[in-house]
Amino acid sequence: MSETHTALVLFVADRAYKVKKPVDLGFLDFTTTAARRAACEREVALNRRFAPDVYLGLGEFRGPNEASPEPVVVMRRMPADRRLSRLVRDGADVDDVLRAVARQLAAWHAVAPRGRDVDDQGTRDALTSRWEAGFAQVRSLATDGGVPDGVAEVERLARRYLAGRQRLFDLRIEQGRVLDGHGDLLAEDIFCLDDGPRVLDCLEFDDRLRHVDGLDDAAFLAMDLEQLGAPEAAARFMARYTEFTGDPAPPSLWHHYVAYRAFVRAKVSVIQARQGTPGAETAARRLVSTALRHLRTSAVGLILVGGLPGSGKSTLAGALADRLGVTLLSSDRLRKELAGIPAERSAAAPYGEGLYTAEWTDRTYATLLDHAAGLLARGESVVLDATWSDAGRREAAVRVAERAAADLVALHCHAPDDVSAARLRTRGSGPSDAGPEIATAMAAGEQPWPEAVAVDTGGSLESAVARALTALRPWGATQATVFRRSVIEPG
Repeated sequence: MSETHTALVLFVADRAYKVKKPVDLGFLDFTTTAARRAACEREVALNRRFAPDVYLGLGEFRGPNEASPEPVVVMRRMPADRRLSRLVRDGADVDDVLRAVARQLAAWHAVAPRGRDVDDQGTRDALTSRWEAGFAQVRSLATDGGVPDGVAEVERLARRYLAGRQRLFDLRIEQGRVLDGHGDLLAEDIFCLDDGPRVLDCLEFDDRLRHVDGLDDAAFLAMDLEQLGAPEAAARFMARYTEFTGDPAPPSLWHHYVAYRAFVRAKVSVIQARQGTPGAETAARRLVSTALRHLRTSAVGLILVGGLPGSGKSTLAGALADRLGVTLLSSDRLRKELAGIPAERSAAAPYGEGLYTAEWTDRTYATLLDHAAGLLARGESVVLDATWSDAGRREAAVRVAERAAADLVALHCHAPDDVSAARLRTRGSGPSDAGPEIATAMAAGEQPWPEAVAVDTGGSLESAVARALTALRPWGATQATVFRRSVIEPG
């Protein structure tokens, strides 16, 4: 027999019988036989979507002196040694199982019910309300202690991400990504059988908690796998889920959802710690740490990489974008795109003429920042490769970052004169048309940029990237480390 706070499960031969407890917990009321019967019927119907051969139907227990029978969920008994949680703890290779679970979840999500009532739970405001309810519950425990360190930073980072991402959540609804999912995807409830996994025990007592973004549904299991000590497996599972669903979501969103799931679990652990449950306080600290790590990674950033022609800014900007896994926008490429000219075709002209008049440059920077603003609102971090020699344009970039609740970091590239000159002399055809004379003229008009971090690009590219990543801490360092560890190509 096993027991939860809402049910008893009795094991007899090859069957399992789940009996609802006659309890009223506020969020559910099973105090009447009719309510328990309705809950059992609902559990069978909902879980057959995932494991039809496990949920056999509704049964009854009748005692000798009972006037009415007790409804029970009749299930095929699953082998305890094939629980995914047990296999992960034992260090078994679960890669194929997680691929199958990701495929099964994606298949259900493709046909899952959608609609206005479902969409209402996927809005930014709905997610904000759930976060805030969790914060309030944890804060209510603060008077007696027991609140883990880091909760205040979780609040700040979660609110900051949500504040700038209205467009992202609107797009998720427009794309049909909010659906009636599983709602409680735990490794403990997944059984790895020879003919494929069986996913059990979806959330049935409140439809609203099951109406989630599909990525949020998958993130629940990713979070659980991390808590079992398998972060690489969690990352592979998420990568495969997004592959099977063709989901274009930015990595920042699934990191945010993993953080949300970790904090919900942390809240439960805080409550359990208050009740004296052994190990609950340690679990709460670990879960808050998980939430913080993913929230830091989900933070959206705007990185300005500037400098005069020959300073190495474009090379550094490209390397940073690759290292961080974020979008790169180049003013040189955009300028020619606006003019309808291929990026590799020369548009060289004397300083301040042709495509390089003040009007063309203003238009280029305005469009550059407009593109960046759209990406930031959709949860994409951006590296902007441009000279950034004008203070007014830099101030405009600051305003874009502020409106998008994004972290802004400015990097000012420079190199010894002889290195810059050699680069300009040997430069082949490409997006930039600047030669030594243009660089000299631009240097005369370059305005001070004291808030930028100076990056010497005169040495190796790797040393310049290392310097830039140091300047990006804590945001950039976290991005680079977690990106390399967790965004694994689906195999």
